[in-house]
Amino acid sequence: MTPAAAPVEVAVGVVIRADGSVLLAQRPDGKPYAGWWEFPGGKLEPGEAVDAALARELHEELGLDVRASCPWVVREFVYPHAHVRLHFRRVFEFDGEPRSREGQAFAWQRPGAVAVAPLLPASVPVIEWLTLPEVCARSAGASMGPDAFVEALARRLAAGLRLLLLDEPALPAAAFQALLARVVPMCRDAGARVLVGAAHGESVGAGADGVLLDDDALARAAARPAGRLAGATCADAAGLERAFALGLDFVVLPRTAAAPMPGVPFYRAADSAAPHELAAARRAGAHGLAVGERYWRDAAPGETGA
Repeated sequence: MTPAAAPVEVAVGVVIRADGSVLLAQRPDGKPYAGWWEFPGGKLEPGEAVDAALARELHEELGLDVRASCPWVVREFVYPHAHVRLHFRRVFEFDGEPRSREGQAFAWQRPGAVAVAPLLPASVPVIEWLTLPEVCARSAGASMGPDAFVEALARRLAAGLRLLLLDEPALPAAAFQALLARVVPMCRDAGARVLVGAAHGESVGAGADGVLLDDDALARAAARPAGRLAGATCADAAGLERAFALGLDFVVLPRTAAAPMPGVPFYRAADSAAPHELAAARRAGAHGLAVGERYWRDAAPGETGA
């Protein structure tokens, strides 16, 4: 049997403008999937680093000068014409405006409202990842008390928090149900999403947007949980591989985690959402930060809930 060919290594740029729009490019005539839209990038040359390849390709194709890019997600994809390993890197710092140097069209698009089509299959999950905020927060209703937590939640929602991980194993079932009934309408009104910890059983899905699996639930899961969002907390490579196999949207990993990660964005645990914490997490390959009780108690200047 002929051994399978190694995948082609490709650097892919997720170029993010200050307003949150991302850059998509249309594949030109003469290439496979001509007319389809994708994130720009190109193949690595022998011995070339991924960040260097991406900077070269974006300059050659679109005239952009990348000042810095952050590792994000690595995912393999098999097309009829090629087996590729895609190294997605987020680009927040660049100079210039895109201009077509190879005859291809391009467009800035909002991740939640992409109007160009069709999208290359490997680009579809990336659009979904980009709708995840860069900060998610685990609830602290049991330790703070429900009333104090709800007050802190209102403050953080007003400041921009858009993803709440409601997981309260220390609360009795009735108390948790009461808390869930209070926070879901608050989050709806603010445009935030709520994931409920899998340990809460029947409460999962009761007005929430999805489920958050812990290590035990992740190990037991036979398929991706129902719901619009599904994430997991995990502490090791086995859990991460399991999350990827189930097709989860993200994982929460310890503060020491760093990219590259196989196929799924990750949040890195942190004490606060201060800008320097977020910048360090980005450089380490994290999608963003997963914060806990200190976030609710400490309204340090300069923090963000976005």
